[in-house]
Amino acid sequence: MNSEITMPRRGKLLDSLGENEAIVLFGASVGKLEKFKQENNFLYLTGLNIPDAIYFGFKSSKGNVEQLFIQRGIPEREVWEGKKMDVAAAAEISGIKAVKYLDEFEGILGSLCPMIQRIYANIGNMEFSRPLSYAMFRLMPVRERFPQIRIQEVSEIITPLRKVKSDWEIQQLQKAIDVTGKGIMDIWETARVGMYEYELEAMLFYRIQSSGLKHWGFTPIIAAGVNAATLHYDKNECQIEAGQLVLMDVGADNMNYSADITRCFPISGSFNERQKQVYSAVLKTNKEIISMIAPGVKLLDLHQRSREIIGEELVALGLLEDAADVGKYYMHGLGHFLGMDTHDLGGRDAVLEPGNVITVEPGIYIPEEKLGVRIEDDVLVTEEGYCVLSQNIPKEISEIEEILRARS
Repeated sequence: MNSEITMPRRGKLLDSLGENEAIVLFGASVGKLEKFKQENNFLYLTGLNIPDAIYFGFKSSKGNVEQLFIQRGIPEREVWEGKKMDVAAAAEISGIKAVKYLDEFEGILGSLCPMIQRIYANIGNMEFSRPLSYAMFRLMPVRERFPQIRIQEVSEIITPLRKVKSDWEIQQLQKAIDVTGKGIMDIWETARVGMYEYELEAMLFYRIQSSGLKHWGFTPIIAAGVNAATLHYDKNECQIEAGQLVLMDVGADNMNYSADITRCFPISGSFNERQKQVYSAVLKTNKEIISMIAPGVKLLDLHQRSREIIGEELVALGLLEDAADVGKYYMHGLGHFLGMDTHDLGGRDAVLEPGNVITVEPGIYIPEEKLGVRIEDDVLVTEEGYCVLSQNIPKEISEIEEILRARS
């Protein structure tokens, strides 16, 4: 990510502000001996993968002003932490000409506050029962000394930008999806009865790292048997028994862009009759919903149609008498926007437009049968309709069984 990508983004965002409104974005911090991962909005607008930096943008009657604040290098700390990015490098990567040090931030912001009416910042969702976010903590002096300034979460103004993906962003997502698919194939070609769920997780993470990527997009779910009926199961600690169906909801992270794929497979090599019935019902739903995707379609309409199909299938499976009770076995939404956040900015009541990427992930969960099935694909909305970015990851029963039979 470079200035050619980030400068137009910042220009659009600053132009969308009202006069005398500002943006303050705080980069992520890094803990001791932890891998660093940048805050998504900060990375989206600056392209900088350095900790504790701050971006400031301001729109006035005289035009747009932006400044970047970075850590000041301390020679005595270099043997422990390495060299810090210098002003020239930060300016070149981001395209922001005015680069200063963090210890100058408060003074500069304070001098501009008498002119500012509103600040959009990455303060997160404020919950009364939880401590203030770091961003809100840093902006507390503004609230106390300049009560006329409204401080709001930046999502409401950055969502329209982040929701529509550029060609470059699609390329990053495609790589994350492709690496995830290869990891799933690694598991299918290697997994055996008696392995533990975390061993399958390790295979996939090895593929992620050996492909040059550093992070999961989210905490992986590797769930065998009844564990797959827990939607957010993340312990990944149980031994996999013969005959069990294994659900894998996983995704690699590439440049902070996250894949989100779910596939299921029978550890013993073939689906039993009941597993086939349930899997086929979910696959039917997955395919029909994908075929409906096009610009102008409402996400809520896709979700409602998925409930109708699965409700009918649950009656046919003998699990329900009334399809309206579908929520007993299908209790989550159909999908979500995908991008820098696995559950990306956009909202579940949105109308689709070209450049959106969404997940399609219907499921059926039957704890009394120790069975859970979810099939999830990542889909790009195009001018003509859709493109399934995860189309190369097999999901047909015959394809999966053929791969499993070929295990050495």
